[in-house]
Amino acid sequence: MTWSPHVTVAAIAPRAGRFLIVEEQTAEGIRLNQPAGHLDEGESLLQAVVRETQEETAWRFVPAALVGVYRWRNTPRGTTFVRFCFCGECTDQRTHQALDSGILRALWMSRSELAARRDQLRSPLVLRSLDDYLDGRRFPLTLLRDLD
Repeated sequence: MTWSPHVTVAAIAPRAGRFLIVEEQTAEGIRLNQPAGHLDEGESLLQAVVRETQEETAWRFVPAALVGVYRWRNTPRGTTFVRFCFCGECTDQRTHQALDSGILRALWMSRSELAARRDQLRSPLVLRSLDDYLDGRRFPLTLLRDLD
């Protein structure tokens, strides 16, 4: 059996002191997460974060910077994730678009509201990446290189 981590992307989209969050139904119950998902074969990291945000929230996301790259091992499941987290802005919403399966709704929450519901966060990556964003961590998108 070959080990390989799950490569995922996530979006931090601020608006008036709040951040775009998804409420989703998981095997562990209802959880809160940034718009996030797996990198699909053949797409760039930027294409993936734009696609995942659109599918999960109906918002068009425009990435501005890389906040960080995170490795997290979900010990109970024995799964490792490598997450590329981007910050940017949402420019428009397709209000009639159906959301991805399992997504209950998109909402805007403050950092303190998320911290108060820490037990409902999908992973520790939610607050860690948000805190890095609030601390001003930004890396240029030119850091990423796609070689096809």
